Amino acid sequence: MDAMNTAQRIERTLRERFEPLHFELVDESQLHAGHAGAAPGGGHYRVLIVSSVFQGRGLLEQHRLVNDELAGMIGKEIHALSIKTLTPEQWTSK
Repeated sequence: MDAMNTAQRIERTLRERFEPLHFELVDESQLHAGHAGAAPGGGHYRVLIVSSVFQGRGLLEQHRLVNDELAGMIGKEIHALSIKTLTPEQWTSK
C-alpha cells in the first residue's frame, strides 16, 4: 500500500511527467471545510507548473495534460484543482 498522502502523490506524478523548472503545490482543503462537495474527503489543491513540455501548446491543452496525469485521482482524492501552467520563457519574463 502506498503510504504517500494525496499532496505527495500529486507532486510526484506531476514532477515525473513535466520535469518542471519551478513547481508549487498548495493544499487549500482547510479553506473549504464544510463545503458539500468536499464531504466525501476530496481535497482542494492549487498547482503552478513551469515546464518546457508546455512550449508551443495552448493554455487549454496545457491544462488538459495536467488533468490527464491526475485523472485517476480527480473525483476521489481531488475534489478541486486550480492549475496555472507556464513555459520557462513565460516564467523568466514575469
